[in-house]
Amino acid sequence: MVTFGCRMEVSKIKHHIMKPKGVGIALLAQYGVMPLTSFLLTKMFQLNEIQAVVVLICGCAPGGSLSNLLARLLQGDMNLSIVMTTYSTLLGLGMMPLMLYIYCRGFPNLVKVIPYLRIVGSLVIIIIGSSIGILINRYRSQYTKIIERVGFVVMFVAGVAFFIYIKYVVKGDVASVFSAPLLAISGLLPLVGYTFGYIIPALFKLNQQERRTIAMETGCQNILLGVAILRTGFHHETIGVLALFPLALICSQLIEASLFIVVFRCYQCFKRKKKDTYQPANTAEQPEVAMTVRPQDAA
Repeated sequence: MVTFGCRMEVSKIKHHIMKPKGVGIALLAQYGVMPLTSFLLTKMFQLNEIQAVVVLICGCAPGGSLSNLLARLLQGDMNLSIVMTTYSTLLGLGMMPLMLYIYCRGFPNLVKVIPYLRIVGSLVIIIIGSSIGILINRYRSQYTKIIERVGFVVMFVAGVAFFIYIKYVVKGDVASVFSAPLLAISGLLPLVGYTFGYIIPALFKLNQQERRTIAMETGCQNILLGVAILRTGFHHETIGVLALFPLALICSQLIEASLFIVVFRCYQCFKRKKKDTYQPANTAEQPEVAMTVRPQDAA
């Protein structure tokens, strides 16, 4: 999260605080669409209570920093992307426990199982890390590139280590995570987020750049937060290999977003090529140049 904070600038945050329309619509999509979608999917596929709580935790998570990269590749509004991720995380202190409390009431025994205090604690840690990154970017900007590279390496190593831990220490059946219902949910959840994340701002007449940005912000959630909550908030015997579900979800996020990026880039190339091919030629008549006949030529 320090790495994420290093990408943030105070001036950009102030700009969107003064004009919060885009951020407000984005947060409506984030906390309106994703928790409801995750709840409906758990009911549709008739998941048991443990599977349902894993899906709901991921579905109610705030936006993640992966969306900033995807928004950049889609030529989105980077200021809006970064500020939305910030606001989403701050509001997550209240919204994530609230959403989990509301939707877990659809399952008889889940309301008391959710580790609300650990969720708030994890979000506080994220906010503290982001704040440190903002201060570094503001007062020691020469170190931001180094911190970003180190942060990427640490995240990659941590992901590999977590997979090895689940596979060889917990020794669960990893194939159970990739059962048909959970695979379907991991694919549908980000797809619904991307789709409605584009439609909702379109209804409010936001421009194309903002629509693409909000689509990525809605469909890409902070999966690492979900992993942290599942690891610290539940016993290994309870969750087991279901703690790997967030990794299946992040793979779906990347694959689907990559397809959108490829389609968008191809559309841009086609549009540019078409514009160059059918550009009208300059057929305006040249003004006639009056010829002056000199006396010696006439002679």
